[in-house]
Amino acid sequence: MLYLDEHAINKAVSMKEIIDGIDQAYMIYEDETFHMPTRFQVSESGNTLLLMPCFTEDYITTKLVTVYPNNKWIHQPTIEGLVVLNCNQTGKVKALMDGAYLTGLRTGAVGGSAVRHLAKQDASTLTIIGTGVQGFYQAIAACEERPINKIIVYNRTQGEKVASFIDRLKAAIAPGITICAAKSAEKAVSQAEIVITATTSSEPVLPDKKALLKGKLVIGVGSFQPDMREFPKALYNLASTIIVDTHDAIEESGDIAVPLKKGWIQEKDVQTLSTLIRKQTELPHHEDETIIFKTTGMALFDAVVAAVIYQAAIKKSEGTWLDGNL
Repeated sequence: MLYLDEHAINKAVSMKEIIDGIDQAYMIYEDETFHMPTRFQVSESGNTLLLMPCFTEDYITTKLVTVYPNNKWIHQPTIEGLVVLNCNQTGKVKALMDGAYLTGLRTGAVGGSAVRHLAKQDASTLTIIGTGVQGFYQAIAACEERPINKIIVYNRTQGEKVASFIDRLKAAIAPGITICAAKSAEKAVSQAEIVITATTSSEPVLPDKKALLKGKLVIGVGSFQPDMREFPKALYNLASTIIVDTHDAIEESGDIAVPLKKGWIQEKDVQTLSTLIRKQTELPHHEDETIIFKTTGMALFDAVVAAVIYQAAIKKSEGTWLDGNL
């Protein structure tokens, strides 16, 4: 059994390889060659326990994750977790992985895949709303897929957290990319071609102003429950294309469920990214076109990414063998 912590995973794979894995997962999703039970979710006192199993042709993956939003006040990680990878032929446990780090990478890569397929080829300015773990990985992934030369970050709570985020990001991305903090969401959004929201807000974090949202790719990462929303009404009035990672996002995220309920959009207007990738559809980009991509994630992403990491780790001899057997 191979144990892969953050260090070993980081040495085994690149973000580009993880994004490739997400695209592979989309093809499996389209072909329906997987079995993914509804994720088990329990919430108590604002905290959440998630159990996410998935069967693919070669592996069984189980991710156990806790989400404790108030941990930020005691300087502890918001997300903790473990991923177990089993062989689907024998049931043998092949690997244990740091679930929090894998989640950060794969969710960042979901955003990166959306940038790969939906952003203008020459898009060079990126805004990140939310300076937590997900904002960090979203920025890294976006920089892998487009020639980003400027990143604007905004967080409702200013101060040391934003400064620390910028320092970490500078150390993780290519030199020469300008990173700066905006004093308002309006200023952050007005300068960007790609906008990524990565918060757990229950109210929209983007300005409800059409002029500021026009002509942008807007990627929503944070809203994974019906009572969470990051997008304002103005965005839906602009968007010509609304894309989700899975059909489940229509019910799971308030950023899709609420607009449908209020009649701002119709279900026929929503399509999956996997469909576009399968059809090799290239979206025509017009100067004033606004595109929405919303992800809530799925266990299939974890399953494919875990397999990519495991295979790369074996090839590069990374990780720690807990039983001494290959």
